[in-house]
Amino acid sequence: MKEPTVPQKREEKVPQTREEARTLVPPVDIFDVEHGLAVVVDLPGVKKEDIEVRVENDVLTIAGKAKHKPTGNVLHREFELVNYFRQFELSEHVDQEKIKAEMKYGVLTIHMPKAEKAKPRKIAVNVA
Repeated sequence: MKEPTVPQKREEKVPQTREEARTLVPPVDIFDVEHGLAVVVDLPGVKKEDIEVRVENDVLTIAGKAKHKPTGNVLHREFELVNYFRQFELSEHVDQEKIKAEMKYGVLTIHMPKAEKAKPRKIAVNVA
């Protein structure tokens, strides 16, 4: 029986679902504020135009691409900025249509208002 010496290419039946890029999980603080939740995300080195915040299938996704341009010729590098990625599952108590985000000084703040059904309401008491 003859054995092939050149490796044969195999077709992969499963598509690749992951990128080979490294990512960091950014530190996050979540606050319960009067009208909902405030999510504060530290994204150093990321500009406003390099951030993606989206909601899909009840999942909040935060992705940021950090960019750094060296000022001279790099002779030795031990530090390199990497991209950020984090996801949160949202409950039905968040009004997903009214989520807003703002960026200031490398800190992303996401405002997630409570859904109307989650807000406390006053019930009138009638005299019988």
